[in-house]
Amino acid sequence: MLRLSATLATGLLAGLLLSACASHKPAPGSAGDAYQARRYSHASDAAPLRVLTPEEVADAVPRADPILAAGNHSPYTVSGKTYRILDNHAGYRERGIASWYGAKFDGHETSNGEIFDVYAPSAAHRTLPIPVYARVTNLDNGRSVIVRVNDRGPFHSERLIDLSYAAAVKLGFDQRGTAPVEVEVVSIAGVDDRRDAPGGHYRYLQLGAFGSADSAQRLRSQVQAFVQVPVEISEVDVNGDILYRVRLGPVADGEQLALLQQQLRDGGYPAGQPLP
Repeated sequence: MLRLSATLATGLLAGLLLSACASHKPAPGSAGDAYQARRYSHASDAAPLRVLTPEEVADAVPRADPILAAGNHSPYTVSGKTYRILDNHAGYRERGIASWYGAKFDGHETSNGEIFDVYAPSAAHRTLPIPVYARVTNLDNGRSVIVRVNDRGPFHSERLIDLSYAAAVKLGFDQRGTAPVEVEVVSIAGVDDRRDAPGGHYRYLQLGAFGSADSAQRLRSQVQAFVQVPVEISEVDVNGDILYRVRLGPVADGEQLALLQQQLRDGGYPAGQPLP
């Protein structure tokens, strides 16, 4: 068993006092403290026994994950306060205080049903749809890490984001507990996620991106002839150049999306960005 140094132990104590280590998936109608006691075997949070170095922490690899209903109910209420998931998170950038959570939550489900891993670069956020990817930069030292946002929290008004232990190590504040950060959502081409007014989720399957509007229009006309969902063209600025994206949708769920991809393959077209 590893023994923690006195310096690290002191840092962890500060981290426990400062960090937002709270459940990000409260049971409906339950008292927060009682629910925590039932769900987790540890009464308080701590760093894991295996201590990481920043060099051991890799960035999360952004991919076009579908945003499903799990973890994205909106609005939702915690401790009497109501939160709403952002309808449009494109271009999201905000500064605030980051905290971290660790061993208490290791191996338990996050808000969207994934298993929390203290050694993976992940995060919790109150209002970003999950999962999304974000670059978090420590404003004190300039270090940054890309995390997968797959949980809800921190439910402390003075904090913006709750990071995994690994992400805190990468940013260099694991022994302090909190740090001022900038959070910026990573834009991913592929399956775009949009939220309708009642809070449902629709996914758009990208079939291609062209420098020519005529090429995009030809593909749109060809594909629209045999699919049962709308095919649209949208413009996107990529480093000053305009690309014309051909996208299909909205698609209500994974089953319908898989069917659409099969229709494209049967028609001799690429199936677009695949589901992870």
